[in-house]
Amino acid sequence: MKVLISDNLAPVGENILRSAGLDVDVRTGLSPEELRAVIPAYDGLVIRSATKVTAEIIAAAENLKVVGRAGIGLDNVDIGAASQKGVVVMNAPDGNATTAAEHAIAMMMALTRNVPQATASMKAGKWEKKKFQGREVTGKTVGVVGIGRIGRIFAERAQGLKMKIIAFDPHMPKEMVEKLGAELVSLDELCRRADYISIHVPLTPDTKHLLGAEQFKLMKPDTMVIDCARGGVVEEKALYEALRNGTIRGAALDVFEVEPTTNENCPLLALDNFICTPHLGASTAEAQENVAVAIAEQVADYLLNGTVVNAVNVPSVSAEVMAHVGPYVTLAEMIGALHMQIAKGGVEEVNIEYCGDLADQTTTPITVAFLKGLFTPILREAVNYVNAPLIAKERGIRVVESKTDKSEDFLNLMSVRVKTSEGENVLAGTVFGKKEPRLVRFNTFRMEALPQGPMLFVYNNDVPGVIGRLATAIGDAGVNISRMTVGREQDSGRNVILLNTDTLVSRDLLKKVRALDNINDAMVLDLP
Repeated sequence: MKVLISDNLAPVGENILRSAGLDVDVRTGLSPEELRAVIPAYDGLVIRSATKVTAEIIAAAENLKVVGRAGIGLDNVDIGAASQKGVVVMNAPDGNATTAAEHAIAMMMALTRNVPQATASMKAGKWEKKKFQGREVTGKTVGVVGIGRIGRIFAERAQGLKMKIIAFDPHMPKEMVEKLGAELVSLDELCRRADYISIHVPLTPDTKHLLGAEQFKLMKPDTMVIDCARGGVVEEKALYEALRNGTIRGAALDVFEVEPTTNENCPLLALDNFICTPHLGASTAEAQENVAVAIAEQVADYLLNGTVVNAVNVPSVSAEVMAHVGPYVTLAEMIGALHMQIAKGGVEEVNIEYCGDLADQTTTPITVAFLKGLFTPILREAVNYVNAPLIAKERGIRVVESKTDKSEDFLNLMSVRVKTSEGENVLAGTVFGKKEPRLVRFNTFRMEALPQGPMLFVYNNDVPGVIGRLATAIGDAGVNISRMTVGREQDSGRNVILLNTDTLVSRDLLKKVRALDNINDAMVLDLP
């Protein structure tokens, strides 16, 4: 397989990809037109922030399976288009977490002690010792906005400086924040109490301009604001006014609403109580190596082994998880394909119940595999493990998962009820041994069928001679039966017969089967 590295990447990343046996090209600085022209030849694309993976690029990428971003931000990737095309998009969120947090600490200290201003003054031939008097951070309160991965590291470093930590994060439980030695507060309270405010949230519709004019009015005159997360979380016009009017004491930004940032598009640069860096949060040698190693290993592992790690548009599945649930992923896809082929009407709801020991496993990849199997009979190559959940959402299909540690007849059981506009079907399956999938329930019928390959499904009356006549008809047509399973309803006098065949039963043969005595219905199935 071929991988294109289109942005500057630490050499160790290229070496890892080559050592894995992949064919690697390094072509940086490609224009959008050049990238669109060459991308059809590649299975993988490794980028940083320069390359724009637009919908047009993805549409031209005939063989592309994965886009790997050496870093956290994915603003430059059209994730929706990638999902529609079945391209996995992954990043390396942990590789620069420490570096980003440390940069925020550095910015806080530089802002507190007027380091950039004093440096510029001395280089201009001045000695203005009194002008640049600073203050101590010890004992001060720092408000952490977003106490996730990077926010926690920042908080730990600030605690080492003997600072008090308060935090605003509506998605974090109070107990978890308290375990970090911080106090969870509202955003307004954080603004009122904090001596320093450090931003550690992504830019989303909810966080855009999270700190604006109203929040600055709540702050103390000595408050200092640091943002090394994402441009746009702080409203720059409001920040400019707050700094110019003395509403707050100072601010330090590493990220901006418009980048590259210049005097023309950012008036903040003209203020003496404002310091800045050009998006250096992840720019350390260690971080660049970390993200290069991480994304190279992830891309190689996905292309060669199908293992998904840190993907933003498909659940991450480690090799360890796959070792436990892999056979059920296969089973789920089979059951999904079977459900769609026997369904009448449009699918409205899917209810998946995981029973027994299976309930303790990571079941998300199993659910995704079921959805892929469900849509494969009608969409074929247009559906895959990446876009199957998106297709279900687009079709308005409600997907519900439940788990129970009880399973009456089997150690593990996966039971799926699919409701359609015209009724519902229930199929259940398990895995025999380590990897033998079996269908053990077909609505009210109990059986032990292998849901695989070409099959013939038959409803019949439970009377002597039916199986003999059915087998003779199929044999006379030159179709070999590799396996047969019969399920019976004791009270109704009905059977279902599932025949695994070496080749698909033709339409003409299906008509003959349906015409046999005591055959109520029959259909041809083709499972993965």
